[in-house]
This record gives sequence, C-alpha cells and structure tokens, in this order.
Amino acid sequence: MAYPKVAGQPEYSGVFIPEIWSSKLIDKYYDSTVLSQISNTDYEGEIRNQGDKVIIRTLPTLDIHEYKTGQTLQHQRPNGDTKELLIDKGFYWSAIIDDIVEKQQDVDQMNKWAEDAAEQMKIKLDTRVLGSIVPDIAPENQGATAGRISGNIDLGSLGSPIGLDKTNILDLILYMGQVLDEQNVEETGRFLLLPYWATTLLKMSDIQNASMMGDSTSALRNGRVGVIDRFTIYNSNLLPRYNDGGTPTTHILAGTNKGLTFATQLTKTEQLRAESTFGNIMRGLMVYGHEVLRGECLTAGYVTKA
Repeated sequence: MAYPKVAGQPEYSGVFIPEIWSSKLIDKYYDSTVLSQISNTDYEGEIRNQGDKVIIRTLPTLDIHEYKTGQTLQHQRPNGDTKELLIDKGFYWSAIIDDIVEKQQDVDQMNKWAEDAAEQMKIKLDTRVLGSIVPDIAPENQGATAGRISGNIDLGSLGSPIGLDKTNILDLILYMGQVLDEQNVEETGRFLLLPYWATTLLKMSDIQNASMMGDSTSALRNGRVGVIDRFTIYNSNLLPRYNDGGTPTTHILAGTNKGLTFATQLTKTEQLRAESTFGNIMRGLMVYGHEVLRGECLTAGYVTKA
C-alpha cells in the first residue's frame, strides 16, 4: 500500500518513498518429530536409493528336549525368519524462483525454502509411520483383552475407546507397562507417546511424589514430563486420529525401539535452471522405509478424551 495522499495527487511510492523488501522472514513453528526417539535406525546406513531392500535376519528359536541317559539325540537345523525392510516410499519438494524476483530481494530464499522443506518432510514422515504401526503390533498387546498371560486388560477397541481423564490416565499407563512385562520386554529404553491433551491430563492427575516421574523434584513443580513406570514420556501432535462413530479417538503408543525400525535418507538435493522460464529450481527427494520387527515390543491404547 502506497503512502496516503490527497485525491488527484500523483503516486510517489517507488520514487521518493521506495519499497523495501525486508531481509527478515517470520519464523514458523513445526510439529515435534519423535520417530528417532521411539525406533531404531540400525539399517539406515545400508540404503542409498529408493527401491533398495534390506533383508533382516531374526534369531531362531531352539527346541528344548528332555534328556534321558543313553537316548539318541534329536538334531535341529536352526533357521531364523527374515523380514524385509523395503525402501519403497519417498517425498519430494520442488520450488522455483524467477530471476527478476530474486534480484528484487536480498533474502536467500532458496536456502530458507530448503530448511522449511526439510522440516515439513520430517513431519510427513512421522505422520505416515505413526499412522501405520498399530496393525503390526502383537494382537495380545492391544484391544479389550490385552495381556499375553492375563488376557483381561482393556486398552480400548474399535467402538469402545477408553475415555481418559485425570483420574484414570495413570492406570492406563501402568496397564500398558504390565502388557510389556507379560511379553518379557526389557524395562530399559521404554517410551510412551502421548498427544498433548493426554499429557495435560497426566500433569493434572494424582501424581503424589517425584519418584513416579523419575525426577528429584515433583513434575507438578518443574513442569517436566519425565519418567513414569519406566516409560520416558514423549509428546506428539502427529499420532493418528480417527472418528469412531462421531467420537474423536487416537492411538497412544508405547514400547521399546527394538519394536520398530526405519531408514531414511535425503538422497537428492539439487539446483538447476528452469527450462520454461528465467529462474532457478531447487528440489529435494527423501526416500524411506519402515518395518515393525518385533510386534511384542510395542503396545497401543485406543483412547478418547472423557
């Protein structure tokens, strides 16, 4: 908008009062990405291009036999199962800036766009992976009859989500810990991934002492969501959301990083001249793959806000 003037007077903007393009851009806020905290990247160094495949071998289970003196031994040829980590998915971005626009601005637009694209692709990756984990979690680690041994732990199911509030959220966390215990999952390195509204309920819950949070001071005093029942708590706005008969629901995830592996690589970032106009193109490609390797190391709760 030009400087205001009396009707009928000439336009002076750009002559006496020139336009100035600011070199400062407004910051953006990005959703936190947590995939690297809840999964392993053991095979990331083994991929290079989209379409690559990593064959992952699992430890075989040996048969145990009762022994009697003088008996003939039965021999087993151990053969562990294999899983495939297929790098068959990818995201890209491509942006063009015309020469004439670039000359009018002293902002390094290309680099700024590249930084933004990298953040946006991480968000896309988290959203895609977090939304695809649950079907591969062990059946006894989810649903209304969870528990490999007990079989009576209700973690919520389709049509009957757990209505969470500040009075029962700690109970659900403890039950998810029990589900992992019944699978003999190691206690170290456990994580719990919650939407922010559930973390708010957790802070409002009956956390009576600091030891439950694994902190030297109460979580209600220092505001930190720390450790509860061996779980390190993480927040995410990228957990899958559903509409279950008009009820907004989501899955919360827990386990160890041995359950899920993913591999990703920004394989291509390039700048080139545009063919159809005078300008530069910058584009990037990120390929990735993920696989639930050990479904017994993960558990899921199906919840809604009560």
